[in-house]
Amino acid sequence: MELDPLLLARIQFAFVVSFHILFPAFTIGLASYIAVLETLALWTKRDVYTRLSQFWTKIFAVSFAMGVVSGIVMAYQFGTNWSRFADATAAVIGPLMGYEVLTAFFLEATFLGILLFGRQRVRPELHLLAAWMVALGTLTSAFWILSANSWMHTPAGFALENGRFVVTDWWQAIFNPSFPYRFVHMVTAAYLTTAFVVIGVSAWYLRRQRFQDSARTAFNMGLGLIALLAPLQLVFGDLHGLNTLKHQPTKIAAIEGHWETGRGLPLVLFALPDETAERNRFALEIPKIGSLILTHQWDGEIRGLKAWPAQERPPVTVVFFAFRIMVALGLLMILVGIISLYLRLRRRLYDSPAFLHLCNACLPIGFIAMLAGWFTTEVGRQPWTVYGLMRTAQSTSPAIAGGHVLASLLLYVVVYAVIFGAGIYYLFRIVQAGPSDTPPHGGLEAAKRPLSAPRTPLDNEG
Repeated sequence: MELDPLLLARIQFAFVVSFHILFPAFTIGLASYIAVLETLALWTKRDVYTRLSQFWTKIFAVSFAMGVVSGIVMAYQFGTNWSRFADATAAVIGPLMGYEVLTAFFLEATFLGILLFGRQRVRPELHLLAAWMVALGTLTSAFWILSANSWMHTPAGFALENGRFVVTDWWQAIFNPSFPYRFVHMVTAAYLTTAFVVIGVSAWYLRRQRFQDSARTAFNMGLGLIALLAPLQLVFGDLHGLNTLKHQPTKIAAIEGHWETGRGLPLVLFALPDETAERNRFALEIPKIGSLILTHQWDGEIRGLKAWPAQERPPVTVVFFAFRIMVALGLLMILVGIISLYLRLRRRLYDSPAFLHLCNACLPIGFIAMLAGWFTTEVGRQPWTVYGLMRTAQSTSPAIAGGHVLASLLLYVVVYAVIFGAGIYYLFRIVQAGPSDTPPHGGLEAAKRPLSAPRTPLDNEG
């Protein structure tokens, strides 16, 4: 049996990037949350915010480390499995990745030590600055990574010279047509993912009558963010969809399950796409709504998949169902936000067992929705790595052996199971231990102590 190196290389990259995207996305939201907690602690002088910041900073440190490890592994694949892509796009992707390291990673590395270990060693104002710099670093990292990835979807500001992409306009290359929409959509998804982790953990504490002060505060803050951002994400997603329709109409046709070009097309709620017969089976549809959503007109025209040759279409089934998983979970997020507003008005936000169970169960939905959205985006770009210009089949390393790719894939699976299994287990242990209910040392008290004041044994107790 001959192993297909292209298929295996794609599976390997999907496996590695699926692990990697979870941790940076989570730390983007968590870093901003910690910065807000540190700001509130200094402003209100309430110990609960410092306790929450200390607790979530431990989780941030472990998640950040796992994100770095998975990112290093992912980067190696460009040289091992995708060297022709790396060579052709080096003048574009290379500098963008370099900017990410020089700006974001160095910023995070500079201030992360202060955030993690400086609470009792520096004044609160400097510790707060460190928290905001780490948060800014995570957002800057997302900026450059999404700029590079968006360029692969909507390439701009370049010229082709001897089969290589050369930048002619950095402004157009960085701020390519899909980048603003994808950046806002992704960062909002990161914040929602973090918010659901926060309310899920807090609901678990509330149900067990543990750490009540900290859990109520975090629960209240997380649900407030969800009630605001979840409906906004629907708007951002719509704008992103309209941009995708303009620049990647094949992807939209696969997302919507439309095979025929027409006007006033329905919204396909559910179907089983049959790519061989080029039709949908068991379709459940709402007339005309598909055109209304995509074109904002009842009789707007939408191109169907048959407008392109079969070899230029993405895998329809994967894209179709991944998108619906993402949307369904997005609607669930909005529902959680609405219920929380209702319970706030009834003054029962912390007292509804059913709602606490719901929030507890919803802890992972941000991660699942993000993965579903990522699969929609990346699988929907196929069969291209650089959309419309460079095929995935042209991007693999020359003379790559399927057996070698399979062996490395299996090795990755084993190593990831051990490393990330241990990391996730440690995260569960941190959650079980919970935030301290006793007033934290350092922090606000450090502000009252001169920088040169000698430390005593009591400073390390508690």
